[in-house]
Amino acid sequence: MNRPSDIITPEAAGTLAGLFLERVKRTPDACAYRRFDHQGGCCECTSWGETAALAAGWQEALRNEGLQPGDRVAVMLKNSLEWVLFDLAALGLGLVTVPLYVNDRPDNFAMIIEETGARLLLIEGVDQWERIREVSGRLDSLTRIVSLTRACTRECDLRLALLADWLPDSAGEYEAGSWSPETTASIVYTSGTTGRPKGVMLSHANILHNTYAGISRVPVYPDDLFLSFLPLSHTLERTAGYYVPIMAGAGVVHVRSLEQLPEDLAAVRPTVIVSVPRIFERIHKKITGRLASGPRWQRRLFDLTLNVGWRRFLHNQGRGGWSPLFLLWPLLDRLVAQRVLAALGGRVRLTISGGAPLSPEIARFFLALGLRLLQGYGLTETSPVVAVNTETDNRPETVGLPLPGVEVAIGADSELLVRGANVMSGYWANQDASRAVIDREWWLHTGDQASIADSGHITITGRIKEIIVLANGEKIAPAEIEIAISTDRLFEQCMVVGDGRPYLTALLVFHHDEWLKLAASIGVDAAQKEVFESRLVEEALLERIAPRLAHFPGYAQIRRVHAGLTPWNVQEGLITATLKLRRAQLLERYADDIERMYEGH
Repeated sequence: MNRPSDIITPEAAGTLAGLFLERVKRTPDACAYRRFDHQGGCCECTSWGETAALAAGWQEALRNEGLQPGDRVAVMLKNSLEWVLFDLAALGLGLVTVPLYVNDRPDNFAMIIEETGARLLLIEGVDQWERIREVSGRLDSLTRIVSLTRACTRECDLRLALLADWLPDSAGEYEAGSWSPETTASIVYTSGTTGRPKGVMLSHANILHNTYAGISRVPVYPDDLFLSFLPLSHTLERTAGYYVPIMAGAGVVHVRSLEQLPEDLAAVRPTVIVSVPRIFERIHKKITGRLASGPRWQRRLFDLTLNVGWRRFLHNQGRGGWSPLFLLWPLLDRLVAQRVLAALGGRVRLTISGGAPLSPEIARFFLALGLRLLQGYGLTETSPVVAVNTETDNRPETVGLPLPGVEVAIGADSELLVRGANVMSGYWANQDASRAVIDREWWLHTGDQASIADSGHITITGRIKEIIVLANGEKIAPAEIEIAISTDRLFEQCMVVGDGRPYLTALLVFHHDEWLKLAASIGVDAAQKEVFESRLVEEALLERIAPRLAHFPGYAQIRRVHAGLTPWNVQEGLITATLKLRRAQLLERYADDIERMYEGH
């Protein structure tokens, strides 16, 4: 790999638009974005210079709308070059980008558009347009809705325009403007797991400093290639998978869809992947499922690979001694590890996991196979990265060390406090909420419970608002138990219940194929919904769960469960667009089932 010698500093950039313009000046002919062609071939290259020329056309179209600096413009697209061009054009004109999730519920994105007073919205096509029509009466602030493809053919809203017609035939050069680094660049709404979503105001300086600090901790090279598949409306992907490549001069390919992710990984063969734990969990379950149904010798060979690989990892980290078993690694690597990692394209040098806790078991699994997997931690309010592990000091049970320039401390109730140039200026139109989380000494109160080791590594232990307090006063972080249970391939989703109750219970969603196997093994008819309520099934599930929780104290064991096959989805408001549980809504949905699990107590 090339050395990261072409990093653009925040001082040289000034603003995010300035960062892009500086990249164009330095490497105008280098490949910036690679795209699949219409036949699905990979990949057509768009250089930095060509990207600037395209963004200039988008700027001209935005100017024609009469937008003024500070106006909010919303984007509801899947990851694409168009998303990037829209954002770059808006930033250069001093506009404020408001990202929306493509699969969000109409009432939620309508609330965001209403609250921000967004004047323009960019969408993909007819599917989104139909959902917009459901809440059209609430979108009075919008003066223009631009669609990539034709969204309406009759009785159309006069505000609706087709992108091809909206963009001008010609334009001048891309302009970065002369905005203050403290100017708001984006309003990003939190997922709202514990209440109403809030609009996080992030300045150009917030994001630039976080991007630069991230590269300082985890180097990125000009010949790196990112595969972008987390939504760009997610701040982790936006900073790490969009602005980091601009700062470092690396290339990006946007995935065609999550359904096509396996094919895109094979075609693109990326060197850097930014992901949430869910992706690693799915790969882990797929592999362990195949092993469970395969020959015994195969399982033993895989277990030997994991054992030797983990020892090698600890040795290379300086936390374990040398072993003669290491002499087997070239053979184990060729027979097992390389074949597993080929699913990621076979060329990945670095993966970052963030957005939610990653199970230590799954982290060890991939690290033992030789994947350079670094877990980090952050919040939308911190642009977003607070801490991350490094290749030479990687402790997967932690979220790593704070980034350069980021201060951390432990406050009351073991709450993690964060201070630095990456911390937001506040919540949009919500001063009370801003004052509630940023104190007079500029510490951001994260709401997450944590501990800090003597080495400086941070371990997240729970979330204050999600801590379960049993009737006997014992306090439990449900997320840790949910992660442990979810490592079993039988369970697609899990939520632990028990606040104010005498013991813990769990709501579970099955993986369909694994449920069929379990049902056959215990002699019940998987097609009959009534069997979910049978004591035989519940005992089988508790037996499956118990080994996963063996290292938890007695009061943190699951005593009853309620299971089903219907996944919790965004449209029903049971999970967020970032796949986090909406606990209050789930508790309400399953109130009767929960009460049955506590009958007689």
